[in-house]
Amino acid sequence: MKTVTIIGSGNVAYHLYKAFSLAENILIQQVVARNKSALETFVSPDKLCTNFEEVVDSDFIIIAVSDNAVEKIAGLLKNFKGIIVHTSGATSLGVLNKHENHGVFYPLQTFSKSREVVFQDIPICIEANTKHNHLELNELACTISGNVQRVNSSQRRQLHMAAVFANNFSNHLFYLGGKICAENQLSFSILKPLIKETVDKLEVLSPYEAQTGPAKRNDQNTLEAHLSILESDLHKDIYTLLSQSLQETYGKKL
Repeated sequence: MKTVTIIGSGNVAYHLYKAFSLAENILIQQVVARNKSALETFVSPDKLCTNFEEVVDSDFIIIAVSDNAVEKIAGLLKNFKGIIVHTSGATSLGVLNKHENHGVFYPLQTFSKSREVVFQDIPICIEANTKHNHLELNELACTISGNVQRVNSSQRRQLHMAAVFANNFSNHLFYLGGKICAENQLSFSILKPLIKETVDKLEVLSPYEAQTGPAKRNDQNTLEAHLSILESDLHKDIYTLLSQSLQETYGKKL
């Protein structure tokens, strides 16, 4: 039986708690955060802790907090024998150097408390300061995921940036598309089959092969018509920049 302490009360901490609660041979000893009310929404009372001086040592201490808080939280942990890891894609392994045993446990997924995920399908990227700790982290990750990969800090930063393009930016474009619909008395739901097919096609085609649209085919009339009806200068800039990127990708010029 391996023991786990989770530090954090946000989306990642929530889903790790759910996943490890169902995992075999894993015992969650504590979930730690200063925001008691946030913890009470998903943590059983006997595992809840709001005082960092009362954090107990575990085989694994998982710091699942925002990127800019990782180093500060790590500094509050003193004289722990367990492997201390963070879950940040954008933060290096080195921020935990003061701890004898440390690593990274980065689940590559977008998380919201309001939506359940199948952790078995989520890639977990691990890194550790020793071979032994890597093996231990690999074993831990395999209890909740069937896709565990060894990724170093440099690779992980690039992967995190790629994920921002693929997820965060694409979702914002969905928002902008929905905003245009709403401004013209149309429901966002009319776009959902298109969005679904956009993603589903990637099962059989590469993004390069799947691309369609006026910018790819160099349809200047449509591009200019769209720009003429966009009211926001920012939205015009976004439309133009993305169109330029598409044209460069497919060897055409605006």
